[in-house]
Order: sequence, then structure tokens, then C-alpha cells
Amino acid sequence: MSYFPKIDDIKKAALKIQQIAEPTPLLHSIRLSTKYDANILLKREDLHRVRSYKIRGAYNKISSLTAEECKNGIVCASAGNHAQGVAFACKYLGIKATIYMPSVTPKQKVEQTNMFGEDWVTIVLEGDTFDDSFKAAKDFCQANDKVFIHPFDDPKIIEGQATVGIEILENAKTPIDYVFVAVGGGGLASGLIGAFKVLSPDTKIIGVEPNGAPSMSTSIANNKNTALTHIDKFVDGAAVKRVGDLTFNICKDNLSEMVTVPEGKVCESILELYNRDAIVVEPAGALTIAVLDKFSEKIKGKNVVCIISGSNNDITRTPEIKERALLYAKLKHYFIIRFPQRPGALKEFVAEILGENDDITHFEYSKKSSKETAPAIVGIELKSPNDLAPLVQRMKENNFYGDYLNDKPDLFQYLV
Repeated sequence: MSYFPKIDDIKKAALKIQQIAEPTPLLHSIRLSTKYDANILLKREDLHRVRSYKIRGAYNKISSLTAEECKNGIVCASAGNHAQGVAFACKYLGIKATIYMPSVTPKQKVEQTNMFGEDWVTIVLEGDTFDDSFKAAKDFCQANDKVFIHPFDDPKIIEGQATVGIEILENAKTPIDYVFVAVGGGGLASGLIGAFKVLSPDTKIIGVEPNGAPSMSTSIANNKNTALTHIDKFVDGAAVKRVGDLTFNICKDNLSEMVTVPEGKVCESILELYNRDAIVVEPAGALTIAVLDKFSEKIKGKNVVCIISGSNNDITRTPEIKERALLYAKLKHYFIIRFPQRPGALKEFVAEILGENDDITHFEYSKKSSKETAPAIVGIELKSPNDLAPLVQRMKENNFYGDYLNDKPDLFQYLV
């Protein structure tokens, strides 16, 4: 099926969406503009009532249904944000919905979906990934002859998300050189392409995915929509095994670039946005900030928009976010330490092996034999990555060193 969003349809969607959503601000970031010597603008899609842009496409699609389709109820699958948009729209329009979400969906997203939908929605937690929930939702939909509200691969959804582009161009005081957009299934990127192709054709649109779920990048490289066999689910709002057919065809020919960033870098950006800018984002919401280092030379002196696509983050994930950020920055290291079986060995390790600014953050000791040394798993946080080599050298010289776990992912996951 050949489809490309038309500007007239996008403008109609914009008028429709005004009924339920205020335009989000386009704000200048002093910190990022100074850091990158550019004019960095943040499109704050996290400030919607449902905390993401997904309300746009969901409402545009659901409000276009016939009276008979509305009466029969709708079905959707979502990693969390689309679910909230659907729930809000269904309560507003008085339509029953069955919403499938992965069983690993952060609790906060499930609770928010319930809050927005109230008695109009039924939530079913199914599978470990979005793709598992998607399959279950499609099966239920077909068995019960209901309309499926796709999270990204639908013209009305794409046209709704495209209204983000309309708002950017209405609020920008200067021509936009670059727009960075997070890519999960590709609905937002496809919509932006439709808007900018007509209204600002010289703007470069850069799609950003997490390293662990490069479904659009892989598909573009293969020149065909390609399903991944395995993904890292951490960036849950942008972790899909397969992008849409419509969105793939739009993005492969029209994105200026499609790039990926490490999950650890995303975590660094989440913490910086919170600590430095008082902005709370979910992992997918930080993708467009995390990628800027890769484009630091290209964007100098340019007008740049980063779409902050969502802020549905669960505070219980903060320890994991901090951990991933420290590992990425090479400030957190895990070792197997072999302690001599004699009094004072631990005191010696702390006093003579650790550096002045080193801190033990994890310690798990196990003596399972009468051998001369017994292993312990020790996590150490450093002040600088340069402190690692001297630390390892002191361990080896004093016969404490057993193994380094950071570069052994299978062993790391098993032991830590």
C-alpha cells in the first residue's frame, strides 16, 4: 500500500486535536545551546495531559470512526503511551476499549491508563514485549469483530502525530535546520516528514533509536521491513521488533539519517535533564537529547529542534537508570575479588587497594570451601574512568584480583 501524509489532512487533524489538547511549547534550552554552540529548541510533548504526543494520533483516529464502529468498541496494543492516548480519547468520546499492554509495562503507565480511561477501558497485560501484546490484541480484535487502533501504522494516526510538525513551524522564529525525533514504530517520524516536506523542505529530519532495538535502522539498511529476533526492552517507548509497513516506506526514502544511541547514554541524558533542567522524561523521551553528541560538529550554529516525546517514567526505575548511566560512563565497575582467608583482609583491601575517591557500592561475599582465598563480587564506583587501571594494578600486585565482570555480559547478568 502506497501512502504519504497530505498537508491538508494534517491541517484537518490539527483542528480536530485542538478540541482535547493544547499546543505544546517550543522552548529554548540555554544549557544545551551553550554546550553545542547552537540554537537548541525543545518541543515539549511531555507536557500533554497524557505526557506524550500519542494523544494526537489516538484522538484523530478514534474520532474518525463510524457510529457503528464506536458502538462495537475498539482494541489497541501499546507499550504504555499509546494506551493512555486511547484511554483518554475513549473516555472523552464515550467508547469502550480493550487495551493490551506487555506484562513488564512500568506500573506507572498502567495506572495512568486506568486513570484516563476509568470504566471505559479494560486493560489486559499480555507477553513480555510490545510485539507479544500486539499479536494478542489482533487475535482478540478479529475474534470479536472490533476496530483495531494501531499505535503507528495507520494514516489517521500518522496524520495526528504530524500535527507536532505544524506546531513547530508555527512557533519557530527562524528556519529549522535539524529536527531530531525518536523512532519506535515510526508514526511520529512519518508524520513530521509529511509536514516538513511541504512546509520546510530544507529541514533535515534525523530519526533516533536505542542501540538495543534498531528496527528502523535495520530495515532501512536491508531495504525491506525487517523484524528483529531480539530487542532490549529498556527504552520501552521505542522498543519494537518490527516497524510499520506504511512508516517504513515513508521513512526509508525521506529521513535524512537514521541513527542509534546506547541505552547508557540515554540514561545519562535522563539524569541530566532531571538534575540540570528539572525535566522528567522516560527513556524514549530522552533519545533526541542523547544523540546530540554524535552531531556536535554538524549542528554548530544551526537551529535545532529536539522532540521530548514523553515523560511517563516510573520513579522505581531510577536506580537502574543511574546504574546504566554509571556503567556507560565507565564509572561503575564490578569485579570478582579473591580475599585471603585471614583476619584483616577486607580492611587491607579498603585501606590499601581502593583509591582515595573509590567507593564500594556492592559487596556479596561467599566462602564455600576451605581454600586459601574466597571470592566476593564487589561493585566499585570511581570518580574518573582514569582511576580504573591503577585500581586493577593494585589488585593484581596484592593478589586480590579475580576477574573483571563489566566486559562479560553473560556472567555479569548472572552474578550481579
